[in-house]
Amino acid sequence: MTAAENVCYTLINVSSDSEPPSEVSLKADLEKGEIKAKTEALKKVIIMILNGEKLPGLLMTIIRFVLPLQDHTIKKLLLVFWEIVPKTTPDGKLLQEMILVCDAYRKDLQHPNEFIRGSTLRFLCKLKESELLEPLMPAIRACLEHRHSYVRRNAVLAIYTIYRNFEHLIPDAPELIHDFLVNEKDASCKRNAFMMLIHADQDRALDYLSTCIDQVHTFGDILQLVIVELIYKVCHANPSERARFIRCIYNLLQSSSPAVKYEAAGTLVTLSSAPTAVKAAAQCYIDLIIKESDNNVKLIVLDRLIELKEHPTHERVLQDLVMDILRVLSTPDLEVRKKTLQLALDLVSSRNVEELVIVLKKEVIKTNNVSEHEDTDKYRQLLVRTLHSCSVRFPDMAANVIPVLMEFLSDSNEAAAADVLEFVREAIQRFDSLRPLIIEKMLEVFHAIKTVKIYRGALWILGEYCSTKDDIQSVMTEVRRSLGEIPIVENEIKKETGEVKAEDEVSAAPAQKLVTEMGTYVTQSALSSSRPSKKDEDRPPLRGFLMDGDFYVAASLATTLTKVALRYVAIVQDKKKQNSFVAESMLIMVTVLHLGKSSLPKKPITDDDVDRISLCLKVLSECSPLMNDIFNKECRRSLSHMLTVRLEEEKMSQKKESEKRNVTVQADDPISFMQLTAKNEMTSKDDQFQLSLLAAMGNTQRKEAADPLASKLNKVTQLTGFSDPVYAEAYVHVNQYDIVLDVLVVNQTNDTLQNCTLELATLGDLKLVEKPSPLTLAPHDFANIKANVKVASTENGIIFGNIVYDVSGAASDRNCVVLSDIHIDIMDYIQPASCTDAEFRQMWAEFEWENKVTVNTNITDLNEYLQHILKSTNMKCLTPEKALSGFCGFMAANLYARSIFGEDALANVSIEKPIHLGPDAPVNGHIRIRAKSQGMALSLGDKINLSQKKSNV
Repeated sequence: MTAAENVCYTLINVSSDSEPPSEVSLKADLEKGEIKAKTEALKKVIIMILNGEKLPGLLMTIIRFVLPLQDHTIKKLLLVFWEIVPKTTPDGKLLQEMILVCDAYRKDLQHPNEFIRGSTLRFLCKLKESELLEPLMPAIRACLEHRHSYVRRNAVLAIYTIYRNFEHLIPDAPELIHDFLVNEKDASCKRNAFMMLIHADQDRALDYLSTCIDQVHTFGDILQLVIVELIYKVCHANPSERARFIRCIYNLLQSSSPAVKYEAAGTLVTLSSAPTAVKAAAQCYIDLIIKESDNNVKLIVLDRLIELKEHPTHERVLQDLVMDILRVLSTPDLEVRKKTLQLALDLVSSRNVEELVIVLKKEVIKTNNVSEHEDTDKYRQLLVRTLHSCSVRFPDMAANVIPVLMEFLSDSNEAAAADVLEFVREAIQRFDSLRPLIIEKMLEVFHAIKTVKIYRGALWILGEYCSTKDDIQSVMTEVRRSLGEIPIVENEIKKETGEVKAEDEVSAAPAQKLVTEMGTYVTQSALSSSRPSKKDEDRPPLRGFLMDGDFYVAASLATTLTKVALRYVAIVQDKKKQNSFVAESMLIMVTVLHLGKSSLPKKPITDDDVDRISLCLKVLSECSPLMNDIFNKECRRSLSHMLTVRLEEEKMSQKKESEKRNVTVQADDPISFMQLTAKNEMTSKDDQFQLSLLAAMGNTQRKEAADPLASKLNKVTQLTGFSDPVYAEAYVHVNQYDIVLDVLVVNQTNDTLQNCTLELATLGDLKLVEKPSPLTLAPHDFANIKANVKVASTENGIIFGNIVYDVSGAASDRNCVVLSDIHIDIMDYIQPASCTDAEFRQMWAEFEWENKVTVNTNITDLNEYLQHILKSTNMKCLTPEKALSGFCGFMAANLYARSIFGEDALANVSIEKPIHLGPDAPVNGHIRIRAKSQGMALSLGDKINLSQKKSNV
């Protein structure tokens, strides 16, 4: 174990700008100074020793003039001093002076002040010299009977560490602590004693637990947590003990401490797969989520519930608790609600879907009454999507859901209304029995729709699915109502002139004079100024859209009228009625065209919309069977095909998920009998406590580690050349928000290098946590230096720096070796993610940073290039497999990923294979990357450029 990896008990901040004092001045202060001067001098001595100074001459001075003092601050500093000061001679023998120190500490262990006793006992935990500890053992034992709990609990810790390091000094420690534990009343002392027995003598710990197993629920939470850990470890090592302790774990689920409940629930699930145990643990988790106010805690516990669901046998138990899980929706946090709805949707079955839908309908109605807030709109969208999924999986529910949701088509929030519209479109196509109900509700809310996009969608649905004479007449009535009086142009001109006359009659006000910026007078016409906003409000919705210049809705209206007119002609036999309906439809289209060509709208009609409306007029004037077939059959066939493909994709993804979860057992697998299995083979799962400890230390073993390319050697960066006096290389370990640099430093000279310091600086959103401490390197010696860097966002960071050192005995200035830059790879933070097409388009429009990367590769196959990009950027392809299959010489795909910091990254790949250059021609095209931050967009672009260059090699 190197010096850098030794256990560190005390961290002391050192100001780098202070001058190191001389040994003579320190000696004078320690001998003759006041208490304050001695305190400051002692602090300086400690800092100098930490920096590598030996200061052997001051040892006796401190023993003579500082050790006898009774000042508490000095006593505390002395504990730090004796921890770090060298206590042995170069040949490893204990210094003679340490006998005097030992005697002083024996007196401190008998001191009447409990603080001095307790802090001395804590210091003894850090001593590694058995010769110093041996004379103190009787005094340490005596401290177990002290009146104050602070002394007793530290005495237990001291005995534990001494027993662990030097068992011969106190061989009867487990028995002594067991007797102490039986008679002890203080919770913290009992916890420390029990913890020692767990690690030193587990059988005695179990004996004690057996005697008081019925009183466990009355203990303090710190002791209960240790008891949970013991039960887990015992049952993990020896499964036959499970029955003995499982009742105790059940009792701890009722503990008043949330931490104990959480640990007990986790332990219960690992000990037993019985449905009652899983149900009790899940119920405990749900209670914790509801009662805990911290959103981070809620998310962590929700993750545990999701883990439970992954187990096929546990999933059935959790299905009965769906209604309890939905209680979590009372939390205002959107992320918690999102996870809860996803979990509920995964667990829903035909038994509980009705109750689930009732709760979700209530939640949807609640969002309507809440004051408008960004999260309210997003939550409403989540609820709509969840109800959509429920209705698709359980068609019987659609009839209950649709009437409630269709009220939201008139919502001012376009995103929520668009989700409802998408749901209605799928429902009306899939469920023939619901068509009359949907048409009826659609006609009811049609006039109240506020946004043009939703209006277009509603028009399309009405045009596509109105099949009876009455429904078609109702659609025409609603269109006329929404359009107002026609012809529109004449009506608008009449309105304007009519309002001018009315204004003149009321008040013959003179024309108003205004002054311009240049000081000249202008006259403002009464006609132009008297266009009140009231008139805009009075306009019917469709006319309002057209007057705003949105003529795309006019093209949609023309298509709808054409469909219903063709259908009306097929249904109604009366020629007069047929001609009347077709003429009315054509009149509406013509008046819209007239309006578009006039100067009244804010923007004129586009050529595309003119072409579309003209085509519809031509179709209605000719009424050919071919056009009838295209308008009334092909459109619906396309929608049906799209929905079928989407459903197949969902089924495929669900099948993949279920295949992952199902535990497949081969027919020739050996059967493991519990009674015949060796203890070390029983551990089907890893020790969770050990895994969590490793995760906290950043030593998590990733699954990919089995891959030889993912070994540590692949992440080693050479920092200096082989001919430099100091050779250095670094292993870069990325652990989410932390980067640990493990730098190997080798002295390649024949000199001793003093104050060898690794100086680092960062570029980008990286922050160095602490400055590495200086080292002294013997000739041809080596050492490891560790440095921690915090990461704040996803962008390419650079760590650069140098190594400075002094050569022992040389009078020259400090020497410096400049290090190569370490580039931090953003791929460690980017993870594949998925989102809907609508979300992708919305983010694409919102994100302001775009990076356009030109494709430059030697890969000749389009699909192969796409897979290469996905692999090198960790992004997920959102474009369906079917859309990418086949070969047409061109490919367009949308990619999406999210960083661990919650940043989104979008990419659009547009590539083609130039066929005229032959079959071996490389792929060319562009990749457009969009992100919220500049760093993310640039870093991803750099990564793609680098990976392309690598593929060329």
